[in-house]
Amino acid sequence: MDSAAAQETRQMTYEQLVTRLAQAIETRDISRGLMALTEYVGAAGYLLTRQDASSENTLESVIASDWPFDLVRKTLNSLNDLTRSTELDKCLSVLQPQFAVLADPLGLPRGASGQHCSIAFNVGRNRYSLTLLCPTDIILSQQGLRAAGVYASYLASLLFSEQSRTGRELELTDRELECLYWIAEGKTSDEIATIIGISKNTINNYITSVMRKTATRTRSEAIAYAVR
Repeated sequence: MDSAAAQETRQMTYEQLVTRLAQAIETRDISRGLMALTEYVGAAGYLLTRQDASSENTLESVIASDWPFDLVRKTLNSLNDLTRSTELDKCLSVLQPQFAVLADPLGLPRGASGQHCSIAFNVGRNRYSLTLLCPTDIILSQQGLRAAGVYASYLASLLFSEQSRTGRELELTDRELECLYWIAEGKTSDEIATIIGISKNTINNYITSVMRKTATRTRSEAIAYAVR
């Protein structure tokens, strides 16, 4: 099954995802938000860890997960390989889905295959990894996984940031977030307008608003804000 077919199997719409993420932010419930992202991309489970460059991943690095305990423990060993990568590799891997196969697939939850996908992102000086279990019946799309990474980073930036931010910085609208995602995908204003179904001028207004709220001067800086 190709990625287009995988997209069609989603049970959750973009609008439903945004609503559930807003509820997670309002209640400050990271697990609630991660569950929404998991369902949106069609994955079979989530594991969010903090990657500390000075030490290996342990159970203490786990922030939230709906995986069986033994599966979490075994998977942390493979995630340590990502922690030991070079700084250049880490920069290049941000928001890039990385697939791997579990060495010991015993204990998988129902509907999960032996494969998982990790998406790394940064919040301030901290690095996180969202690892999703791949299902047995569909292929997760690259676009959907990158979207999950973008929204996970935004969710984490609101809930985990150690630096206080003003309300002005955090008040990105749903449409502004959507435009920011497509900018990160390398789309032009014309292309985003076609995808969303509104005018190019309106898209440019949204992008200008994003840069104003995030105190950035270019689209590249706005993308960096989204994944920091």
